[in-house]
Amino acid sequence: MSGPQAHYPGRVPINAYGDGGFRFADMSHIGSLLLLPSGVFGWPVTQFGDLTPRSFAPVFDEADDISFLLLGCGETIARPSETVESAFRDHGVGLEFMDTGAAARTYNVLLGEGRDVAAALIAVENPV
Repeated sequence: MSGPQAHYPGRVPINAYGDGGFRFADMSHIGSLLLLPSGVFGWPVTQFGDLTPRSFAPVFDEADDISFLLLGCGETIARPSETVESAFRDHGVGLEFMDTGAAARTYNVLLGEGRDVAAALIAVENPV
């Protein structure tokens, strides 16, 4: 995986998800997203099974500003591999995993509370 793709500077809530993408800040994006303290980035991950520690390199680059990451696993919840979980522990970032819809909603609430949260959201076709 290369670095993050398209970038929107700033932290903004997710307004909608589904149809293979997301809406935020009066914009739409097809594909998965990383929501980091430095902004919103396109994320080349398309399937949960493709996740490796390298998939989260941009997250680990900002680890000092992130307490935990919400991982939106897609349409269903799944537990990441031990190598992924270990990488998060090694970088001092908590990891919570849930379906993408729950992760987007939780991200919005925590962002509104001013928490130092990040999210990695795998795009889904149908809102969950």
